[in-house]
Amino acid sequence: MSECTHNCSTCTANCASKEKGGEQAGPQTEPQNHLSAVKRVIGIVSGKGGVGKSLVTSMLAVSMRRRDFTTAILDADVTGPSIPKIFGMDGVRVEGTADGLMLPPMTKTGIEIMSVNLLLDDPTKPVVWRGSMISGAVKQFWTDTAWNEVDYMFVDMPPGTGDVPLTVFQSLPLSGIIIVTSPQELVSMIVGKAVQMARMMNIPVLGIVENYSYLACPHCHEKISVFGESHVDEVAAKEHLPVLAKLPIDPRLPALCDKGLIELMENDYLDETVGVLSKMPENH
Repeated sequence: MSECTHNCSTCTANCASKEKGGEQAGPQTEPQNHLSAVKRVIGIVSGKGGVGKSLVTSMLAVSMRRRDFTTAILDADVTGPSIPKIFGMDGVRVEGTADGLMLPPMTKTGIEIMSVNLLLDDPTKPVVWRGSMISGAVKQFWTDTAWNEVDYMFVDMPPGTGDVPLTVFQSLPLSGIIIVTSPQELVSMIVGKAVQMARMMNIPVLGIVENYSYLACPHCHEKISVFGESHVDEVAAKEHLPVLAKLPIDPRLPALCDKGLIELMENDYLDETVGVLSKMPENH
């Protein structure tokens, strides 16, 4: 049996899913509620953990906000939520509307955030849920949150190609995804899996951001490849994708994240990525 692409319009199999929806069945995105007006949704994905996906998500939201776009972050990494900490939102909790929708708290510069850690009495407690519950929570973050008018929503996804990425790909009207990776030999295989999943679901891949790309010597400014020589250009060429950024190892960034002060960052690392996003059309 061939692998399911979750796109019934291009499938020749006669399975139950196709019979339910006819020839045009397939991933049907969930509609926004009456208080939300999100114009573009960008998924930030990675094939493996520990590559700085949440950092890139946060930096993009901050950078776009500085260019006078309204921005939001949907933290889909339910079992490892770090977005509220990065933005210094300890003690902040979600409130609700009269008709039962959740109101996303705002950061100091006006970025809307929705994360499971903003719903817990004790954010240090682990979320021990099965995949279906996690996927359901992520879907509710989209359907049951009053997002207001948002130019760019960034979705911080857990690594891999499991339940939550599949839920996001199927339920949210993604304008495209950005793949975050690191300079290691196995990058080709990991990035390839993420690219294939996106293409199976007909989601545009906007490009690749490499984190931990190099360390700049503070004295001579020579670039030192701490994690080995980068292979991102080869991988990007193989997948016919642009390299949107190569982020250095910058000790100032984790220090800001630890203090909840990412909105004070001062760098131009993602300027090219921001330029690409700024030209994207709105969802219709």
